[in-house]
Amino acid sequence: MICGRKLIDRTTHFQWFNLISVNLSAVFTGKRYIGHSVDSSRKSINNGNITTIDKMSLASNLACLVDESSPVDERKPMNRLELKRYLELRIKKRVKDQYKNGKFHDLIENVIANPYTLQDAYDSMRVNSNVNLSSECDNINFTSLAEELASGKFDISSNVYSISSRRTNNEKLVLPNLKTNVIQEAIRIALEVVYRPHFSKISHGCRTGRGQSSALKYICKEIANPDWWFPLTLNKKIDMRMLSKLISTMESKIEDPKLYSIIHSMFNAGVLNIEFGAFAKGHGLPQEGVLSPILINIYLDLFDHEILNLSMKYEVLDTSDDGQRDESKLRSWFRRQMGPTRNGGYTSGVRVHCCRLMDEILILVNGSKEVSMALKSEIETYVQGSLYLDLDSKTNILPCNDPRGVKFTGKIIKRTVIESPAVRAVHKLKEKVELFALQKEEAWDEGMVRIGKKVLGHGFKKVKESEIKHLADYNSVLSRVSCFRKPGMLTDHWYKVLLKVWMQDITLKKHETEEHILSKLLTEKALPQDLKDSFYAFQNHVKRYVSSETKSTATLLPESTVSSESVYVTEVSSPLKAIRMCLQRYGITNREGYPRACHTLVLLDHDHIIDWFHGIVTRWLRWYHLCDNFAEIKLLITKKVRKSCIRTLATKYRLHESEIERKFDSDLSVLPSSDDYEIDSVNAILESRDFYYDEGLLYGIPYSGLCLLSLARTVSKSRPCTCFVIGCRAAAPCVYTIHVMQRQKFPVWNTGFSSCIHLSMHGKRIGLCKQHLKDLFIGHISLQSICFDDWK
Repeated sequence: MICGRKLIDRTTHFQWFNLISVNLSAVFTGKRYIGHSVDSSRKSINNGNITTIDKMSLASNLACLVDESSPVDERKPMNRLELKRYLELRIKKRVKDQYKNGKFHDLIENVIANPYTLQDAYDSMRVNSNVNLSSECDNINFTSLAEELASGKFDISSNVYSISSRRTNNEKLVLPNLKTNVIQEAIRIALEVVYRPHFSKISHGCRTGRGQSSALKYICKEIANPDWWFPLTLNKKIDMRMLSKLISTMESKIEDPKLYSIIHSMFNAGVLNIEFGAFAKGHGLPQEGVLSPILINIYLDLFDHEILNLSMKYEVLDTSDDGQRDESKLRSWFRRQMGPTRNGGYTSGVRVHCCRLMDEILILVNGSKEVSMALKSEIETYVQGSLYLDLDSKTNILPCNDPRGVKFTGKIIKRTVIESPAVRAVHKLKEKVELFALQKEEAWDEGMVRIGKKVLGHGFKKVKESEIKHLADYNSVLSRVSCFRKPGMLTDHWYKVLLKVWMQDITLKKHETEEHILSKLLTEKALPQDLKDSFYAFQNHVKRYVSSETKSTATLLPESTVSSESVYVTEVSSPLKAIRMCLQRYGITNREGYPRACHTLVLLDHDHIIDWFHGIVTRWLRWYHLCDNFAEIKLLITKKVRKSCIRTLATKYRLHESEIERKFDSDLSVLPSSDDYEIDSVNAILESRDFYYDEGLLYGIPYSGLCLLSLARTVSKSRPCTCFVIGCRAAAPCVYTIHVMQRQKFPVWNTGFSSCIHLSMHGKRIGLCKQHLKDLFIGHISLQSICFDDWK
């Protein structure tokens, strides 16, 4: 018995030491386990009929040690980016195992048609939808789905659905159902593993670390002194000829007939949704398919290599500076491809630069206009003849110093002159003089209005005195016109009649205000002429000084250092005019630009109304915080967005605006109200963990625009509804209607709002839980995460 007891003790201790070693190894290797804990391991041991652990003091102490010091419970959970990266890494390992003899073989059979791959792809979609992976999920049998794929029995056409527009043009949009969406996601991840290392450096969009911000940084920082630029506007929906060229391009790296058969089936079913131009890519629009971004990059990678060849042709064969350098031009070209020179610039001569963000392309040229025109002609010939794409014929070559700039990635890119110290001093002096003159003009107008009000009061006093016999002046004009006064007319009424007659005599205009009438038409006419002449002469002198030429004024400064050669820098600006138009279109401002209540949002809960306006602020800070005119964006936030939110809440609750600010003070804190607080808010958002998105892993979410939803109805027990977001099974308390407010012509402006939602979505009703309604408003998910299929 004693020997048996000791044997059990040793076995028990040995198993507990193995358990501890496994958990400690997980700590030191840095692995994270999802849905795994020490308690599960403890339960497995208890199920193994080892019940003597509770009686052993050493085992109990070790168990307590594991519970207290286990890092599994205390470890920080993964965020969205880490989960997405972890899931794609699992698929990436399976794809790389299929690389043999310079190609990837049988990806469908060995990778895609794998239940674990399909499960990881589905979890990846749930991460995009900001759904907790431990929550209830959709009932999908991944094993049977993998078998259908492997045997070729999966029918794409029976696993899609279409939405038609209710308007006269009857536009139709074909979207995949959940199973087809999972397959597309798995194929996308596999294709990115194959092609992502081979994309050119000029390619941006749908790539980790290479999105809109990297494209703008490349143009502003790495391209020195371009002379000419022109955008290329592509416009073509994929057809069979383009699809055949795409597949023939993919065959150089992937050997898998089943993969190409599935792509053909998706094209025939109309669910591939590859369209060059038409709408902005990466904005989370539902008409952009899951496979569309990677396939567009694969197809336009041919264009990237052709641009590289053309740059070699024009730069190496450049004859404008023959004999000026002993170094080989070909060697210099290869050195430039590796990066700028040590002094931060490039050598002289013809230089060709290109930046591509998905299907938006900008070409920049250092050289003459003739070289730019020849390059543009060759590019158009290649795009139309080899890639079978259509181009906008209205695109012109513009000089880089044109003050209008060029439109790219939804922003304005222009070259501006760096001002010298003397010129800056002149501008500063002008601003001070203009401010001084403005203050004097405001003081003059206020004085005129004040005098005019006193004149009106004096006139009213005289009317009252005329009614008193011993104070009345019977020789005055007021006494002579009193015969027109009706019997019993009160003094106030009679005085208003006199004012009305006077106003008819001076022929007023409709747009003239009360202050203008008092100051210009009443008071100033009674002032001495020399006083008025001196004031207006001063104002005219100020206007002439402010509008004078800067260079001519700068020469008046002592030791002026105005350089004859101007130094230009590339700046990025936000499209303020387009933003103001959107504010009016969405009901935030009126025609005059003043904030108003957004009546479409009135029926929503107050927290969702604030979230909707918070979504505007978050997007503007995320998109424009590096723009050179960001100060004007901040002014729009404080003066229009916050005020419109307050007035919307005031309309909802029928309270005064000051009462609303007191009642929702903590909720409204996400909308900056003053300059000091605004700086803190901007820094807090910029430093937040959710502010920075990986545009490759969470494609479509960082630049998804704000859409307008209105409350359609509340959900009752007789008509239940679950959330329409992919992977979410939570109950939806309300059903909302989507409003398509605009469809911008490609290329679009980035305004913070959805640029061109498909017309078939207009009036479409969707059910959303509270969390995903907030995520959609703030910008944590996009419309691509919503399943617009039948009610679930």
